[in-house]
Amino acid sequence: MDNEHRYVSSGELPDHEEADAWVGRAYDEFAPVADGALSTVYPALAQADPDKFAICLTSVSGVSSARGDLDEKFTLMSVSKAFVLALVCEQVGLDVVRRVVGVNPTGLPFNSLAAIERFPDGRTNPMVNAGAIATSSLVPGDTFEERWILLTRTLSAFAGRSLTLDQATYESARTTNMRNRSIAYLLRSYDAINGDAMAALDLYTRQCCLEVNTADLAVMGATLATGGINPVTQARVVSPATAQAVLAIMTIAGMYENSGDWLLDVGVPAKSGISGGIVSVSPGKGALATYSAPLDAAGNSVRGVQTAMYLSRHLGLDVVAVPD
Repeated sequence: MDNEHRYVSSGELPDHEEADAWVGRAYDEFAPVADGALSTVYPALAQADPDKFAICLTSVSGVSSARGDLDEKFTLMSVSKAFVLALVCEQVGLDVVRRVVGVNPTGLPFNSLAAIERFPDGRTNPMVNAGAIATSSLVPGDTFEERWILLTRTLSAFAGRSLTLDQATYESARTTNMRNRSIAYLLRSYDAINGDAMAALDLYTRQCCLEVNTADLAVMGATLATGGINPVTQARVVSPATAQAVLAIMTIAGMYENSGDWLLDVGVPAKSGISGGIVSVSPGKGALATYSAPLDAAGNSVRGVQTAMYLSRHLGLDVVAVPD
């Protein structure tokens, strides 16, 4: 027996025709939903069109089923946290992330300062703002520009195409992110951030303002589902160990304080952002990405959550489901 063999989760998505039909039914079911409110965290986000809605399912073989406003671009916002975490795990190691950033859930809102003060070392986890800023501070490079190039190159590799900065949203965020500035300085006071706090914050703000569409996001998620190989370009982006670590942390904190409910209702690692994007990853099967700007009280897309719950049941995405 090969000593290198590893037993992993098995299963597959329904065939393309059936999966596509379910994606279509989900779009028809949830497109009329008018619940939720646009984010007002940054002025630019409040300008989003609440009627735009898109769904894309991409399998580990790179085949996609999609509906809706697929050309609509939006900023990654907090969805970027998962992929920058992957970069940092790959470049400096998971052990460093665990020691400097932390990996346990806070149970508090994503922009909480109190979460930093709960422990003497100021650690949180990479899926909330404090931990994400600390994670971004670990991106290697001799200069800020080198770090930004590495970050954009890596996230572009996840998407399978070059991603660019939404300059207007970046300026909106950069000039109004007072709470994140407080978080960065508080992290610095705990020695829980690497290097200059404002440089780390600027890198974090930029990563959040990279622009994608729903198809990009589905491919990014599917790259984690394969264990780090982009299913479209076939390029290895990160190692299987890194992909596994990222998915584990997404599971415990990717949907903020609603992560427990999400795991119970949807059953997959996921990450949301206040621009309205959600990526849900079913390891070994593929990824579901949705975009719809109106959010619930926890900062998650209303249509996106409903769509994920629906398609998880009908497509067998749930990684903790057991046979009847």
